[in-house]
Amino acid sequence: MSIYLAFQAIILGIIEGVTEFLPISSTGHLIVAGDLIGFQGPSADVFEVVIQLGAILAICVLYFRRLLNVVIGLPSDPSARRFAMAVIVAFIPAAVLGLLFHDFIKSVLFSPFVVCVSLIVGGIAILLIERHEPEARIHEVEDFTFVTALKVGLFQCLAMVPGVSRSGATILGSLLLGVDRKTAAEFSFFLAIPTMLGATVLDLWKARSYLTMDDSAVIAIGFVAAFISAIIVVRWLVNYVSRHDFSVFGWYRIIFGSLMLAYFSFR
Repeated sequence: MSIYLAFQAIILGIIEGVTEFLPISSTGHLIVAGDLIGFQGPSADVFEVVIQLGAILAICVLYFRRLLNVVIGLPSDPSARRFAMAVIVAFIPAAVLGLLFHDFIKSVLFSPFVVCVSLIVGGIAILLIERHEPEARIHEVEDFTFVTALKVGLFQCLAMVPGVSRSGATILGSLLLGVDRKTAAEFSFFLAIPTMLGATVLDLWKARSYLTMDDSAVIAIGFVAAFISAIIVVRWLVNYVSRHDFSVFGWYRIIFGSLMLAYFSFR
């Protein structure tokens, strides 16, 4: 493995960790960054999915005590069962549609143009939602009803289009359903665990024939970079959303998406 390849893995790992839980699309940024630094091909596609596990591990570490309490409390604690129900129900729509349309999404939608347009449209959507956000009435994940969880899961399906942002779709969808900002962000974190784990397993299985040991080393470097950067960003985001709205991310998406659209149009 060359030094430059290791450098590419570190850069992309940091981008993954920084963008995964912000409503700005980690997949979109990885596609654009991969194009800019020449990190492309089937192995690169798998790399971009698998290093998401580094970000997921960050969530498991930061929320270890809460997740452990849920697991321990499942047999006897109704609130633990409501928590688990909300995550499972919200995960189902993406699991079903992901299995049905995985190949189509990978072959047709994964392009810089789709990403740029999705970034811009998503940014406009954030600004509009922030202007018309309903009053919060749900303040804990344990307060989610079956219907609320299912609706959040349907919002998550929008993120199958690269550039939409899984965290953005689930957080903003939750806000529209009356979930407060902090709870919306945390539920997006928890929902990411089964969603991204499932996506990683599916991609690894489909790519099993052409992955090599060199790919494993590159993935390991990206994994560690994603884990460390995600730890920092998640801590910051929970603190940030307690005092601010998401408008800054909307403007960022519009500006970044427009610049990238110009770049890919005229290069």
